[in-house]
Amino acid sequence: MKRVLIILIFGISITACEQVDKKAAGDKTQASEQTGDLNKLLEDSVNFTTMHWLDSTFLNLGKVEEGQVVEVAFRFKNTGDKPLIIASVSVGCGCTTITEKPKEPLTPGQEGVIKAKFDSKNLPGERLKEIYVRGNTKNTTSHILMFRVEVVKTKG
Repeated sequence: MKRVLIILIFGISITACEQVDKKAAGDKTQASEQTGDLNKLLEDSVNFTTMHWLDSTFLNLGKVEEGQVVEVAFRFKNTGDKPLIIASVSVGCGCTTITEKPKEPLTPGQEGVIKAKFDSKNLPGERLKEIYVRGNTKNTTSHILMFRVEVVKTKG
């Protein structure tokens, strides 16, 4: 009886693992297809549009106390005649995280924003941080947003 129960449990485990593997493979395939679609979009200039950064692409945040979390925002507008798709937004290190970016295409004339947070914990000194943006934009599909911050040690 014990052997039958062990064999039954073993069989159920194998079946469950196969189903999880198939689902994970399907998720990877879907993600790969979406990435492929974005790459095609960024290569096909027929779909390109123009964008204008409403604020500077460089912000000087001045001095902040070590441990403070600082938010930055970069506003932009689709100034072209095609939908603007922000394909990716990434950062150069773990002290900066993206908190907001467009998830849907922006229609011509529509405005959007990219927001990030910088955590100054254990980072005294002057810091220059970059945010990398890719989209279906004319002239270049890559944009670099930058901000400068001087992190001062807290007294105490």
